[in-house]
Amino acid sequence: MLSDGKKIGAMLCFLGLAFFMFGVMWFLDRSLLTIGNVLFLTGVTLVIGPSSTAQFFATRSRKVGVHGVLCFFGGIILVLLKWTLFGIVLEAFGFLNLFGNFFPLVISFARRITVFNAILELPVIRDIADKIAGTQRPAQWA
Repeated sequence: MLSDGKKIGAMLCFLGLAFFMFGVMWFLDRSLLTIGNVLFLTGVTLVIGPSSTAQFFATRSRKVGVHGVLCFFGGIILVLLKWTLFGIVLEAFGFLNLFGNFFPLVISFARRITVFNAILELPVIRDIADKIAGTQRPAQWA
């Protein structure tokens, strides 16, 4: 069972990604992007702990290369310095380098939560989520 801190951290991560998506949809709104970044990093810290978060970024820089960590945090800094479009592109590259291996885990976790499971079971989204998570469904009778 998850502790309350981890539940709050998971929700903050989700809210951070949601604010980030809203910031992109509303013509690269710098305020929403910044709130999304802060919420996401706070959520990650609450889920795995402060020392594990620092260790995660340190080990990822050794495994994947320092370019993933530098691109992620460099993108955040560029967004803060009003170079929003370049910051988002750089941050997205760093995000995929750092957290790309966790997408199957996140999808399997989200399928255990009722609200997210209902969204992930929508026809088009289900196919995409199954492909990312690497799961296969039994063939349906046509």
